Amino acid sequence: MNWLESSENFWEAMAEDDIYTKDGTVDYKGNPANKSKTGTWRACPFIIGNEFCERLAYYGMSTNLIVYFTHQLNQHSSVATRNNQNWSGTCYITPFIGAFLADSYLGRFWTIFWFSIIYVSGMSLLALSASVHGIKPRCYTDDSCNPTKTQSAVCFIALYLIALGTGGIKPCVSSYGADQFDDTDEAEKKHKSSFFNWFYFSINVGSLIAGSVLVWVQDNYRVAVPIDKSRLHETADAESDIKGSRKIEHTKNLSFFDKAAVQTQSDYIRGSLSPWRLCTVTQVEELKTIIRLLPIWATGIIFATVYSQMGSLFVLQGERMDTHVGKSTFSIPAASLSIFDTLSVIFWIPVYDRIIVPVARKFTGHKSGITQLQRIGIGLFISIFSMVAAAILELVRLREVRRHNYYELKEMPMSIFWQVPQYFLIGCAEVFTFIGQLEFFYEQAPDAMRSFCSALQLTTVALGNYLSSLLVTIVTSVSTRNGKVGWIPDNLNYGHLHYFFWLLTVLSVLNLGVFILIAKWYTYKTPVGTLR
Repeated sequence: MNWLESSENFWEAMAEDDIYTKDGTVDYKGNPANKSKTGTWRACPFIIGNEFCERLAYYGMSTNLIVYFTHQLNQHSSVATRNNQNWSGTCYITPFIGAFLADSYLGRFWTIFWFSIIYVSGMSLLALSASVHGIKPRCYTDDSCNPTKTQSAVCFIALYLIALGTGGIKPCVSSYGADQFDDTDEAEKKHKSSFFNWFYFSINVGSLIAGSVLVWVQDNYRVAVPIDKSRLHETADAESDIKGSRKIEHTKNLSFFDKAAVQTQSDYIRGSLSPWRLCTVTQVEELKTIIRLLPIWATGIIFATVYSQMGSLFVLQGERMDTHVGKSTFSIPAASLSIFDTLSVIFWIPVYDRIIVPVARKFTGHKSGITQLQRIGIGLFISIFSMVAAAILELVRLREVRRHNYYELKEMPMSIFWQVPQYFLIGCAEVFTFIGQLEFFYEQAPDAMRSFCSALQLTTVALGNYLSSLLVTIVTSVSTRNGKVGWIPDNLNYGHLHYFFWLLTVLSVLNLGVFILIAKWYTYKTPVGTLR
């Protein structure tokens, strides 16, 4: 019997051993690679696709770079040639940096990951340096540009970020693809040879498209925006092309989109302008409006994350407190305390409308007392204190737990009504932020897209809940390492829920800072015929 058992154990061990690769490769966590779940052609299409996109971006930019140096940066031919060759040479020397980091410290996966971020940052900065007013060179004609030293410096910083990024990708990506095949498996070794063929194929397809299509587009569709903005295309009618929509005044920022309203001979089809090839100023401004709204929209996600705590962690916190009303036997559910948020909203709306607005109007002269962005910002500021109140309450509660050894008590003798301030503060913040967002997104949305922008504003609540879920997942994973109970255990008396509330406090402060910067940058939409 013992012989049979040992024999079975032997074959089970052999079968389990067959699951993993035998050439020393590991997964991205550093564990032995499971052949049935990772690697082979499951992963290679993504690696090949990534290489295709990287080469398309690289050659699409580098092939015509010397033309950009001479025409846009106003460099002499010899200077442009030297700069182009120096940069190209750097792109092929930096792989030593990436190779060293990959082999000695990071591994190929994480080297590709982090250097791809550097690469994308460089490409983004390069695009901005060629398109954003103030950063791009000022050109009077296609061949007459006068860049400042700063503008040229931004361009070269972007280029050498790309050179550094490509240095981390080039030496690792082919090896990383080949690593997906087990060297000790004859069938997989055949596939590895095939991988190198398709890998090099993707490089050349990317190069082919970049050197033909992208370069042709760069040379033939590089439209110059006229200095006189009245020359941009717009309808002569009182309304825009979209029935029921007002025309919008031209704005200076995001001016690279103005190219869509520049008339060229190719915009005419059979003697008339094609609406598919030429936009009006209003249509361009509508796109600008949506783009300007997005950063404001994004700052609402952190607020929605704070707001979502009323239905989750506030309730769990309340469950560990005394839910009785006074000394009576009447007990209220912890979730019912959300009525204080509702009562706060009911209280603050008339106070805001009948007291705050008239008083603020006397000082600011603004029809609404304060601007919509100021209203949103005040709400974001107030929401910080709701998290501070929740964190302090949890600190006090845990102090009582430790002092009186209440660890196993489901309800400790501390009234749940101590939670009222945090609910009341969120209700106050809600009146400022949520209602401010409703008005702001309605007022700033293009006339024909107001329903869309209202829906966009509502998605912050969805993303706030998702972000809260993600934060809880990350915090739980990190804080429960090495057998610790973590920040949010089943029994909160053993946990550190206040740490999570402090985390949200910090995120809210950072979010408010970002919002203030964005609000200063924001340009309000101005319909034609109205005064700023």
